Amino acid sequence: METKTKHLKFFGTGKILPFLKHVRGQILMMVTLAFISSLVDVTIPQFQRYALDHFVGLGTMDTLVSFLIVYVAVILLASLVNYISCAQATIVEMKVNRELRQTGFRHLQTLSFSYFNQNSVGYIHTRLMSDTGRIGGLVSWTLIDCTWRVSYIVGAVVMMIRMNAKLAMMILAIVPLLVILFSVFQKKLIDVNREVREVNSKITGNFNEGIMGAKTVKSLAIEQKMEERFTSETDTMRRKSVQASHLRGLFAGTMNFASSVALAIVLWKGGYIALEEMGTFSVFMSYAQGMMEPLRWLVDIVSDLITTQVNIERFTNLLAVKSDVVDTPEVIQKYGDCFEPKKENWEQIKGDIEFCDVTFQYPDGEETVLENFSLKIPFGTHLAIVGETGAGKSTLVNLVCRFYEPTKGKLLIDGRDARERSQLWLHSAIGYVLQTPHLF
Repeated sequence: METKTKHLKFFGTGKILPFLKHVRGQILMMVTLAFISSLVDVTIPQFQRYALDHFVGLGTMDTLVSFLIVYVAVILLASLVNYISCAQATIVEMKVNRELRQTGFRHLQTLSFSYFNQNSVGYIHTRLMSDTGRIGGLVSWTLIDCTWRVSYIVGAVVMMIRMNAKLAMMILAIVPLLVILFSVFQKKLIDVNREVREVNSKITGNFNEGIMGAKTVKSLAIEQKMEERFTSETDTMRRKSVQASHLRGLFAGTMNFASSVALAIVLWKGGYIALEEMGTFSVFMSYAQGMMEPLRWLVDIVSDLITTQVNIERFTNLLAVKSDVVDTPEVIQKYGDCFEPKKENWEQIKGDIEFCDVTFQYPDGEETVLENFSLKIPFGTHLAIVGETGAGKSTLVNLVCRFYEPTKGKLLIDGRDARERSQLWLHSAIGYVLQTPHLF
């Protein structure tokens, strides 16, 4: 099973950096364009200041034509930059999603049966689709938005300090309060969002199993039991989600109140500026109001980062799972692995099978299924194994196919320990007919 992880630095974003190497150039372009766009947006209120001070204050129109040309050029530049940056964000999102899903699916092909016994199809599907989708959105749209909004806030602060440092410092006095609020809410939001994601995974897994096992459910007449379990889990999901929404709403409301204080300060202390510097007062109002949306967005993005940290944890935990059945480095060097086989080194397989004092217990079980079991099956022999349910019939087949390794003892193929050759070498020589075939 996957294990829970502790709180990760920088919301766990460091763990996904290896998957971004192939889009570094596009990410750099995307971030650069977002930065340029923020600078343009910071500059636009200065046009408003100039118009009020020059055209209204001085009552002259001598530079109106050049003013309009520059203003329209800036607007067109902003539109072009936004178009290109959004296109790059879409490309980055799709490429990162593809890289994560290909890596995850490839890793799943290397895991032994024990992992799939302990984790439902729905649970695994969520790792490869939902979690990777959120991570892809994080490194594209979230990153580009964060770059723009942070740059806008910094640019607006610089402009305000240049125009009126005293009033700017009064507005910035709310920043320490925002930092304190963030530190208080961060841990609580991480914990509750992790619980919500885990419950959601269970629901998805049970929903999938309920549909896949519909025949079994109906034949055993356990519809009521399945409904009770599903109802219990959805009730838990509802309760945890409401709790998360309350926390997030309280966090957002508190932060929004703090950010709104900035506008109140401008209205309270900045009125005297309007008598002498109408343009400067107007710009302060624009920046104070313009900073509201980025500040509110930063509250939301912190919550999204906290939520996405859970997605990063779960996906990286999947990649960290080790298979119970692995080939040794010496075997891989000689025979290759399942993706890059060295078939020129494969010996001809005959088909003699021998269990030598084999004891076996499933990794997720507590009972010993086989104990000191020995059996020799010569090549060309037709063997039927019968017994009651749970006697170990399927276990014998799984061991021959090397889906599991013996807990003790050896399984010999053509007189050699099966672990001395690659899994693909063995699997390529086996025909396995199931009761319910799976057709690709």
